Amino acid sequence: MIKSTIRFMAIRNVAFAITVLLTLIGLGALFSKGLNYGLDFTGGTLIELQYEQPADLEGIKRELGQAGYNDAIVQSFGATTDVLIRLSGDDPQLGSQVADALRKIDVDTRFELKRVEFVGPQVGEELRDQGGLAMLLALGGILLYLAFRFQWKFGVGAVASLAHDVVITLGVLAFFQVPFDLTVLAAVLAMIGYSLNDTIIIYDRIRENFRMLRKTGLEENIDISVTQTLLRTIATSLSTSLALVALLVFGGDVLAAFALTLLVGVVVGTYSSVYIGATVLIWLKLGVEDLIPPAVEAEADDGLP
Repeated sequence: MIKSTIRFMAIRNVAFAITVLLTLIGLGALFSKGLNYGLDFTGGTLIELQYEQPADLEGIKRELGQAGYNDAIVQSFGATTDVLIRLSGDDPQLGSQVADALRKIDVDTRFELKRVEFVGPQVGEELRDQGGLAMLLALGGILLYLAFRFQWKFGVGAVASLAHDVVITLGVLAFFQVPFDLTVLAAVLAMIGYSLNDTIIIYDRIRENFRMLRKTGLEENIDISVTQTLLRTIATSLSTSLALVALLVFGGDVLAAFALTLLVGVVVGTYSSVYIGATVLIWLKLGVEDLIPPAVEAEADDGLP
């Protein structure tokens, strides 16, 4: 239990300057480099192979690289003997060419070509648009929920915090040109949920402290609230980060982008819950009157000894 209050808001101007700098860098990476859309969004060919023995995904990826298919994405598909290969291109013979190339490199490995499907760029563009719409709808729903659950100023703070998290995370993905596919999109949406949970916990404590410490100023209230929830935040973020680091190191190429996206989201989400979500409340001048009606507050004061 932390007994002394940590003055988080004392450095909020410095934190805001860092936030602006990181946001500009993220936007710069998005506009200059853009996201490295995967085959889910750009279109390509899906090839399903069924092996007689459990497949070595890393070995198959190396063999495809030797055959000249350097952009191939290799995934397990259902059973350990089923493999799904994603490649750019719409050649009807691509499936047979890949199968022949793998057989030439490793003549002892036996597998069967199960299916070959082409995903057109129009479908990929539709997925990209629907994914962006899902993200905007999620932010809008969060704003409405917090406006009814707490107060509209909390909703504005939460959406500002989440928008910051999304921009920074997408900026990192664009800067390092991490392949952006449906798995990464799912990680971004999961990151929004994680960051929102952390923000709501701090907001709930701020609201409760307004009722318990009505004579306390907003900045002091935020410092007390964040300090009270700090151990919980550290425990949650650290345990989540350890699991994501394990996925990043040992999960292979299939899970690397997913784990990296969530890991960046956990870090920036924890930061923004304090220095974006809480700071916005100061800018909007949140007060006791926003949460406790004057009549109720007067009755409570009259009941005090």
